Formats: sequence, structure tokens, C-alpha cells
Amino acid sequence: MRSCAIAWRRAGCCVRKFDRIIITCEHGGHRVPAAYRSLFVGRDRVLRSHRGYDPGALELARMLSRSIRAPLIFSDVTRLLVELNRSPDSDDFFSAVTRSASAKQQIGIVRDHYLPYRRKVERRIEGWLGEGRRVLHLSIHSFTPVFRGRRRDLDIGLLYDPARKLEATFCKAWRSSLHKCDPSLVVRANQPYRGTADGFTTYLRTLPGAAAHYAGIELEINQRFCRGSEKQWRALQSRIVESLVHIVAADS
Repeated sequence: MRSCAIAWRRAGCCVRKFDRIIITCEHGGHRVPAAYRSLFVGRDRVLRSHRGYDPGALELARMLSRSIRAPLIFSDVTRLLVELNRSPDSDDFFSAVTRSASAKQQIGIVRDHYLPYRRKVERRIEGWLGEGRRVLHLSIHSFTPVFRGRRRDLDIGLLYDPARKLEATFCKAWRSSLHKCDPSLVVRANQPYRGTADGFTTYLRTLPGAAAHYAGIELEINQRFCRGSEKQWRALQSRIVESLVHIVAADS
């Protein structure tokens, strides 16, 4: 336990720089709202796959939220209805299922699911930024171990914009703390995706005051843990929580 706190102090970053912390989970479940169930008849298998949601992400997000007493905003609606972590002009905004939906249905999906979620998060962060607060936003996700036939050789990914000092410094320190908690963990920066690609954190970086006061980090967890043994999955969650708690505690 003590080694994680030491790792954080040596990294030279201060969590007191952040006045507010918020945790989100955009792909927390595979629920299909009643109004759109007819679109998903016979698609139970894909709904429960990594294409339908991020297994393990919401469980971890809840644990982190409780541990550092940070508010959690999440969605348990399947990403196959609408992609909450993409812009409306993205090719991935609607899935193969909902791209064939009627224009009326698509408008309803955006109105009832996409915009309410995005606005809820945006308004909370925008309000803090308007008060001059420095905000840390942790967006929790998970990724499939094998993608298009290629095995991904990492356990944890920290996605951020390397050009933003708050984000780069925080991720460097968190990576160090994770390694102190468990040296066997393979933690990589901006893998398996780029932190500057189209995503919710990328959009939130454009808010007024965000340039100097907002850090948006996506935490990506390999699904081999939550899909494997319960003991291994619980151990990984504990290490992640432990590393983050020490980061917060080191400057309290």
C-alpha cells in the first residue's frame, strides 16, 4: 500500500491541482429500450458481446466512484443503439442495426438517449469550469483481447492528449503507481486507441476554460480479466482502485 503512495510522490504530480473529479461509463450495459426492441430481435448474442457493451467497465467505475467519493454518470443502454463516445458525424454513431432504422426512430434515439447523457456530463463539467475549478474526468472502458485476429499485448491503456500537460503528467504518475502496486501489469499510453481520436473527452476539451482546467482520461481495461477468473478480475480492480486512492490520498 505504502509503495503506491511513494510512487505517486516521486512522479512529481499533484492531485490537489484537481478541485473536482468525475467518473463516467458510456458503455456500461447492453439494455435495449422498449421502444427499439423490434430492431434487435434475434440479436441477443451480439448484444452480450464486446460489440454491445464494455464488459466489466461499469463494475469498475462504480468501485472507483465509491473509493474516491466521486460522482458517477453512466449509461447501461447498448452502444449498438447509439455510440455515446462518438460525434454525430462519425461513421460509428449508429450501428449496423440502427443505421437501417427509420428517420423518426433515429431522431428519437438521439433525443432520448444520446443528448440527455452527453448533456448531463457536459453540464456538470461546464459548471465546474465556470467556477474556475480544475476537473479530472475518468471515462471507464474495456477492450476485447483479440481484435481482427490480432492479440492486444496490454492489460491497461491510459488514453489522453500528450499535448495537454495536466493529462500527460497525471497519466505518467498513475502508470507509475499502477506498476508499484503490481509490477506484472502491462500499462501502455494511448493504446489500444489514441486519446486524441473522436470521443467524448476529445469533445469536452473544447469547452470554455477546458484548455487549462480540464483533464479527460479514458481508462481501458483488457476484457480477459472480467471474462476470466473472478479472483483475477477482483485482484485487478483492487490494484486499480488502490493506485488511484493513493494518488488522491498522497495530497490530502
